[in-house]
Amino acid sequence: MRKILIMMTMVALVVLLPSCGKGSGGAKLHRNEIKEASLLQMQREAGYTLVTVSDPWSASRGKVLHRYALVPRDSVVPDSLPDGATVVRVPIDTALVYSSVHTAVLAELGALDAVKGVADAQYFNDAEIKRRLAAGNIADCGQSLSPDIEKVIALSPDAVLLSPYQDATYGQITKLGVPIIECADYMETTPLGRAEWIKFYGELVGQRERADSIYNAVAKHYNELKEEIATEGGNRPMVLTESVINGVWNVPGGGSYMALLIEDAGGNYPWRDDDHTGSLSLDFNQVLERAQNADVWLIKSRTIHSLADLRAAYSLNDRFAAFERRMVYVCDVERSDFFDTFPFHPDVLLQEYAQIFHPQRYHDGVLRFFKPLE
Repeated sequence: MRKILIMMTMVALVVLLPSCGKGSGGAKLHRNEIKEASLLQMQREAGYTLVTVSDPWSASRGKVLHRYALVPRDSVVPDSLPDGATVVRVPIDTALVYSSVHTAVLAELGALDAVKGVADAQYFNDAEIKRRLAAGNIADCGQSLSPDIEKVIALSPDAVLLSPYQDATYGQITKLGVPIIECADYMETTPLGRAEWIKFYGELVGQRERADSIYNAVAKHYNELKEEIATEGGNRPMVLTESVINGVWNVPGGGSYMALLIEDAGGNYPWRDDDHTGSLSLDFNQVLERAQNADVWLIKSRTIHSLADLRAAYSLNDRFAAFERRMVYVCDVERSDFFDTFPFHPDVLLQEYAQIFHPQRYHDGVLRFFKPLE
């Protein structure tokens, strides 16, 4: 009889365990859906999606910068939300956006109509955004550091999307009770890590499947191209970036996603042994010492349109081998959509870098961002 009872108990446990997992929201509900991004987590919970943004300025990145509970508009806010989580009703219908890179990604997700206000409107170059600003369909809410609070109140946004900075306070806008979405994607250390943030923005505007589809296509193309480029073997040109401005030359740190992107494109980055994820502020001599023999020079500028302009900007710029060999490429950030496109489509920039670094192999197609200086 005792053996029969034991066997019955074991059978009951086998039957109950799977159902308990489903009913309490076990593995499926609590699994982090983010794979590449190091600062972002997304988990399906009962009645909401929990999004956790890590603090990129903490030593271990283990500190939480912000936690969001994305709750569907047509449902009741659950009682058991994590402490300190900001409730965001989704999909958001009215957003105040501080950066053109995020209006661009919302447009790609088919949610540009949700953008009802912007800050720093003078920096938005997209023709559609400019048209809507002129027509009054998008409100100019002033400067990001001190937005026009009366206009923000009149706008009554569901959320404010902005790029955080260390020890940010955001001023009076925090007193309005509007959820502030801290878009820390720019602090990611890998190109695909940053691109994966599109999944978060997709959740905010009710475009989960579309966001997943866009990211999966980008990741597939990026990884396939990276593997193909790797077959170039030892043919890795040295790549210099940016230029000296007012005595300071800012280059990407060796641990940044831009440095990694150059390496993935088959380039040899002069500061590859550095582990900083942000920019390095150097003087001209420091750069010349390490990168004088650079094969390729990439510059983003509003004012440099020729080699003569580059020499006029600083007379010693012609000391670099890339200048002598006419291998200087400039992205005109005044006219280009570089900053709005590459963060969520690093594969496009990887393709362009491959064309510049290895023209003998990747010679098809027109360069989208960079043009050679004459």
